[in-house]
Amino acid sequence: MTQRINGWQKAQHAIKALGGFAMYLGKSTLDSNLLHLVYFRVSQLNGCAFCLDMHSKDLRVAGESEQRLHMIAAWRDAPQYSAREKAALGYAEALTRIAANPLSDDVYGEALAHFSEAEFIDLTIGIIAINSYNRLNVALPGEAGSYVPGQFATAH
Repeated sequence: MTQRINGWQKAQHAIKALGGFAMYLGKSTLDSNLLHLVYFRVSQLNGCAFCLDMHSKDLRVAGESEQRLHMIAAWRDAPQYSAREKAALGYAEALTRIAANPLSDDVYGEALAHFSEAEFIDLTIGIIAINSYNRLNVALPGEAGSYVPGQFATAH
């Protein structure tokens, strides 16, 4: 791979702007582990090594099991995930892949059935945020594997 500009070193203004999402979500009533689980899955879909490293480490520190991390790609068939988690993951995948398929009423309704309106809005903002971070990291990657758990005080 061609050496690319390191966004974490050279794009501090962009990182700071994206930090607004994290500050907002830091005040959310959504469980941070659920958000990190969504971030982890979306980062898989987007092929963001930096974010996969970050969110897997943060999830492990928070007590997430290795089994659930390994099985997340098959979350629909894995009994380790709650109905609420599955609704969030399905919604996250649909929004992440929205260019390929419009958001269906079924996916929307399933997610909304498991979250209050405020939580649903926050989940939507979280999905938007991680997709933004993923795209920044894919285009202008930081060093995957270098993240130290808790390195960033805000969630993203």
